[in-house]
Amino acid sequence: MSVASLRRAARETVSGLPREFWWLWTSTLVNRLGAFVATFMALYLTLDRGYSASYTGLVAALHGLGGVVSSLAGGVMADRLGRRPTLLVAQSATAVSVAALGFVRDPVAIAAVAFLVGMASNASRPAVQAMMADIVRPEDRVRAFSLNYWAVNLGFAVSSMAAGFIAEYSYLAGFLLEAAMTMACAIVVFLRVPESRPGPDDHASQAGDGKAVNLWTVLRDGRFMGVVGASFLVAVVFMQGSVGLPIAMGRAGFTPADYGTALAVNGFLIVALQIPVTRFIEHRDPARLLIISSLLAGYGFGLTAFAGSVGVFALTVCVWTLGEMINAPTQTGLVVRLSPAHGRGRYQGVYTLSWSVAALVAPLMSGTVIDRFGAEWLWGMCAAVGTAAALGYWALMRRLPKAGPAVVESRAEPRAEVGTA
Repeated sequence: MSVASLRRAARETVSGLPREFWWLWTSTLVNRLGAFVATFMALYLTLDRGYSASYTGLVAALHGLGGVVSSLAGGVMADRLGRRPTLLVAQSATAVSVAALGFVRDPVAIAAVAFLVGMASNASRPAVQAMMADIVRPEDRVRAFSLNYWAVNLGFAVSSMAAGFIAEYSYLAGFLLEAAMTMACAIVVFLRVPESRPGPDDHASQAGDGKAVNLWTVLRDGRFMGVVGASFLVAVVFMQGSVGLPIAMGRAGFTPADYGTALAVNGFLIVALQIPVTRFIEHRDPARLLIISSLLAGYGFGLTAFAGSVGVFALTVCVWTLGEMINAPTQTGLVVRLSPAHGRGRYQGVYTLSWSVAALVAPLMSGTVIDRFGAEWLWGMCAAVGTAAALGYWALMRRLPKAGPAVVESRAEPRAEVGTA
């Protein structure tokens, strides 16, 4: 492909999206550029503070538990209070709690603040996704979600590299710098991002059956909850890249640097290929894409059982990373498609919950299976779980209408008044 063709492809990828989207995208990028604490938290607790590995694991689990709680709470807030107020509260609370985490010394206080950080940081995700669905045209949503996912990974790649240098200078500086950049995100949202939640007048004539949209409504939506279940299975598989893979490589005699080299392929590929992959998948059948992505994830990790060198590990990372690039924007777009506009926050919150719970289950799964049966069994289970997710998507989406722009918009339009949580 020529340079001119690449420029034209890039221009077409970013064109046509509203200005509000780009301010929200900027906020996401700044947020991820400052995500230092997640990278060096384990080193901070074990090397700098001298705590045990088991205590460090407890803190990580409490951080994840906070994310589980706020997945639902953030979704409810996005629908009831609005997307913009939810973002401002979540980002401001994250900045304050991250800064506090750098100063507390008591182990109980550290664990408690880590839980608060997990709650605050995860509460903004349903609001961001709902706001993007509100302000972007239906036919552009997959592209918008993909660009946002690209920003997340670009920011994380940069912050991961910077975190090591910052930690060598001062862990406290890392905490304060992340707090400052998170507060900068809140300022961007306050100054440039308007509220996007549909008002009562926008749905009064389209209320449908008049039933309230609350969490119980979401949980009784059988097809949507089936999609959430399939998403959970895929998330458990993808999580093995950060929990099962380092353990297995360490047991096989590989160094942390070897693991870092293999995993770096994931971030590099996403940054380099997410935009062209998005152009390829943008108007294709989401059911087929989710089935393919589930199989790539499952069998990509399954192939790890045959890896005996860093190069082969890197090749397996390439396989499941391709599945990740296909799955992320397609799955988020499907959630929007299955959500009424006035319930998008709650629907996105329940969807986010599938990943939060997976973050708790995946470490337990990988550790237990590797200790009792060996790493080969873990990779075989990943292949099986990926296959189960693919079958689940196939069964759930057989009767889903074709995803033309008109169909997507009509399904996403509000159908009911917002009720209580």
